[in-house]
Amino acid sequence: MPAKGMHGGPLGPALASASYMGQGRMAAGTEIERLAAGKIAGESLERIILPYLGARRDDVLVGPRQGIDTGIVDLGGGQVMAVTADPFFVMPALGWERAAWFAVHIVASDAATSGLEPVYLAIDLNLPSAMTDAELAALWQSTAEICAALGVAVVTGHTGRYEGCDYPMLGGATMLCVGRHDAYVTPDMALPGDSIIVTKGAAIETTGMIGALCPNLLARSCGEGVARAADALFEKMTVVEDARVAAAVGVREAGVTGMHDATERGIWGGLREIAEAAGVGLAVDADAIILRPEVRAVCDYLHIDPFATSSEGTLLITCRPGKTGEVVARLGDAGIAASCAGEVVPASQGVRVTAHGREEPLLAPRSDPFWPALHRAMREEAARDA
Repeated sequence: MPAKGMHGGPLGPALASASYMGQGRMAAGTEIERLAAGKIAGESLERIILPYLGARRDDVLVGPRQGIDTGIVDLGGGQVMAVTADPFFVMPALGWERAAWFAVHIVASDAATSGLEPVYLAIDLNLPSAMTDAELAALWQSTAEICAALGVAVVTGHTGRYEGCDYPMLGGATMLCVGRHDAYVTPDMALPGDSIIVTKGAAIETTGMIGALCPNLLARSCGEGVARAADALFEKMTVVEDARVAAAVGVREAGVTGMHDATERGIWGGLREIAEAAGVGLAVDADAIILRPEVRAVCDYLHIDPFATSSEGTLLITCRPGKTGEVVARLGDAGIAASCAGEVVPASQGVRVTAHGREEPLLAPRSDPFWPALHRAMREEAARDA
């Protein structure tokens, strides 16, 4: 069972935050503009954010782009720094240890897709005014232990309590990696002829979160075995080790050409982002992507597409064809299931997926069904346990 949240119940602020994330914002006058929760649409990013990026510097080798998880800065002397930022995402209903583990691994996973080791963390904690020192201590001690296990040092930050701040967004975190100039990769390095490797399979985050937060609901609806297996996927919601093992085979012409974790909008959204970042097409074999029995059961119960829902823990890898077998084998040796699920093709061939012998265009999901599904499941869990 998940630990109790701040407000005494097993769901507490996590349920409130799930509800909050589905709300819109007040526009001019009395109109309310309903905006989708999560990352802003690609068109809005291109129009509002990306044209305005401050000073132009020659040492910025890779800047912000759709589908690119890390920025790359030239440090000189053959060294580069990979930088990524994310919300510090904390759900107390998971229990402080699990909540901290996931919050750290979200940002560490993005950093690891660079092929370099995450080593430094800068963190801004904007805490709810109701959060006690005891709760902060529990969260922070777990955070520090998880960072230590990853070899990550906290190097700077800010901590304060403020009105208007609430779970799950407790500020922001920036993870940094340092390594050789020839040792990093980004998704825009993918080349026609590369293989597409997918680790762990679809809907890892969706299933793991539902398993952790709604165990009784899953046990009643899908069976005790599914509930236990779904909960066990929680610890799979990271790609730090996936990226480390894959990059160790070699990068660029020696092996891995790009890595991207399938977070919001799942595998389909992540593959579309790779195609856009690299200016390539993709030929994807949906039947080759792992679909675990507990994932299928949970997604069927929630009536959502497992390939289009959040899947933190699933790493999308592009790899030179001669190294594909070695990458998959090394991942397997490390206990990480993976499969070759397609090929990078010229842009003129488009982004297409074949499932059950039928080929069609692979379209980017318009929204992620995970948060609405989690919200409904948590409400049902709370209602039946009341």
